[in-house]
Amino acid sequence: MPLPKAELHLHIEGTLEPELAFALARRNGVALPHADAEELRRAYAFSDLQSFLDLYYALMAVLRTEEDFEELAEAYLARAAAQGVRHAEIFFDPQAHTARGIPLAVVVDGLGRALDRAEERHGISTRLIMCFLRDESAESALETFEAARPWFGGRITGVGLDSAEVGHPPAKFREVYRRAAEAGLHRVAHAGEEGPASYITEALDVLGVERIDHGLRCLEDPALVERLVRERIPLTLCPLSNVRLRCVDTLADHPLPAILAAGLLATVNSDDPAYFGGYVGDNFDALAGALGLDEDTLRLLAANSFHASFLPEERRAALLAEVAAYEFGTA
Repeated sequence: MPLPKAELHLHIEGTLEPELAFALARRNGVALPHADAEELRRAYAFSDLQSFLDLYYALMAVLRTEEDFEELAEAYLARAAAQGVRHAEIFFDPQAHTARGIPLAVVVDGLGRALDRAEERHGISTRLIMCFLRDESAESALETFEAARPWFGGRITGVGLDSAEVGHPPAKFREVYRRAAEAGLHRVAHAGEEGPASYITEALDVLGVERIDHGLRCLEDPALVERLVRERIPLTLCPLSNVRLRCVDTLADHPLPAILAAGLLATVNSDDPAYFGGYVGDNFDALAGALGLDEDTLRLLAANSFHASFLPEERRAALLAEVAAYEFGTA
């Protein structure tokens, strides 16, 4: 039995494995620019965030129907359950689909079919977080936000900010985050992955976020680190992603030990696992091997994932008790 954990930084579109991409392409009559799944997998060699995003958005063309989105989410949930995930707060990118002519209802309802039965079928509670593409306009984000209102408080429980970071500071999305706060939605944002530490501060001060996705570069600003520790602002780290996108050279160079030593509330997640070489349990295993993490540190990271979640307190306490009682060597 794997160590129980929550996953808080997971893009559902980034779980599209090559085999499923080709199956959906055949079903929907979409031509892919690769001969087969293995050739596509070999294309997953990225020089930076943008080179990944180019392929990521191109492959979304195979997602057309509610059934496609349901199948995508179901495949992720099955893999996540096998790696110990007990709660998942899942990102999706509505603008990437509506721009292709896919109605928002198709995306949300398709994902919702799988999420509605996730607890019964896989033992995973879920939340759905709608992300805005930061390299699109603020006006587009506002239009997307208003179109999604029918699902607020039901299917959709939070908003996030993702895609190309550099040159797109958080303040660009001030108004849509203000409306999200008024609507009672949780607020998170990618910051400090490729962008500077100042983007993290801006996300906190201007957007009022409750969690920072990535946040690697916070270490460049000691005052910011002190603030993050004092206010218990979680970081959702994605180690295998950081290596694949060249944010760090190797896992052995990953700043996780420094982040934990500083007292930051760090969690480990998979980001876009189909592209980056592993799901969340694979990230835990890879870190343990590369950094020599002991059982106490792995247990801390798992506990942090529940502390950083948007779970109700009773459910959080029960899952934390499972982490505390976990016996390594039973996986």
